[in-house]
Amino acid sequence: MSQDSSPSSDQPQSGVRPLEELRALIDKLDTDLVRLLNERAQVVKEVGEYKRGTGVPIYAPHRDVDVVDRALARSTGPMLPRTIEAVYREIMSGSFALEKPLRIGYLGPPGSFSHLVAVKHFGSSVEHDDLHTIDGVFTEVRRGHVDYGLVPIENSLIGGIVDTLDAFRDCRGQVSVYAEVLTEVRHTLLANCAPDKVRRIHSKPEVFAQCRHWLATQYPHAELIPAASSADGAKRAAEEYKLAESIGAECGSAAVGSVLAAQIYGLNVLFEGIEDHPDNITRFLVISREKAQPSGDDKTSMMFTTADKPGALVSVLQEFQKHGINLTHIDKRPSGKTNWDYTFFIDAAGHMDDDAMSQAIEASRTHCSELRVLGSYPRARRVR
Repeated sequence: MSQDSSPSSDQPQSGVRPLEELRALIDKLDTDLVRLLNERAQVVKEVGEYKRGTGVPIYAPHRDVDVVDRALARSTGPMLPRTIEAVYREIMSGSFALEKPLRIGYLGPPGSFSHLVAVKHFGSSVEHDDLHTIDGVFTEVRRGHVDYGLVPIENSLIGGIVDTLDAFRDCRGQVSVYAEVLTEVRHTLLANCAPDKVRRIHSKPEVFAQCRHWLATQYPHAELIPAASSADGAKRAAEEYKLAESIGAECGSAAVGSVLAAQIYGLNVLFEGIEDHPDNITRFLVISREKAQPSGDDKTSMMFTTADKPGALVSVLQEFQKHGINLTHIDKRPSGKTNWDYTFFIDAAGHMDDDAMSQAIEASRTHCSELRVLGSYPRARRVR
């Protein structure tokens, strides 16, 4: 074949429509999408009027699950399932704003991993409030200053989050677990310098531990500087860069944090996915003053302190076994009342209104000095 007859790299392949025709088709589809979204929004406004008039919660996790599941079932591709879910979560976030503006409390500062998960779950059309501590999230939910709170409860590598367990122990049943969220822990190296100029890296010590092998390989001589949180580390790196820029100096400051932190504090993403264990999962709980309705695929969380008698803990566990209840998680914390006295936390498959679950709970009370149901809620079906 002669050079003149060779196919050009900037020519479309055979059978592919011209670019301008494809763009025109996308523009038409976008017009249809916007029209349909606004038609949906009009119906949502009526739903909001009904809910406000009857006291039905604006955010209902069982309905949230149904909407996403139906959208995923109807999709035949090529759009990725996680993209479909993300789109629908933003649509639902906009719906919340139309029905009633919601305030979501999270463990800050802005750009923290908890903030990122709050935006993932509730979308960007609601108000997100930095409540500084896990105890602060519980307090503001209890007082009604925020509608819902998001708190980490368990990490697949480091186990239970003690501050959250202690907050449940101390809140005396004034808040309820309303939903759960499972999310991948994805750490990112952030900086406003070239990768080979990084000399200092800021982040939370636990984050450094989760990226230890990668950091030791890629930046063996970098100084690792502890921060109160990964978001605080990102803020420090950005401030150091601005200071160096103001005096015309070179800055080698970086941070390990979230992509959201990069956006908030004006840092560039150098490397994503630097965690040593890509299957690192953190489980979050949504807490509320409301109780979630059964979804058909639920969990129940509860805490108890056993009676002072031999075999009390075994007796509690056997009650759930006798009633065919699968316990999916167990943890313990000091009771805060008596030395060497412990409060146990368990998750069980099923809703507290199910006959077998309610019977197991009542039977277990006979072996406990205290047993409190923290809430029943839809089981998270996907990791985000």
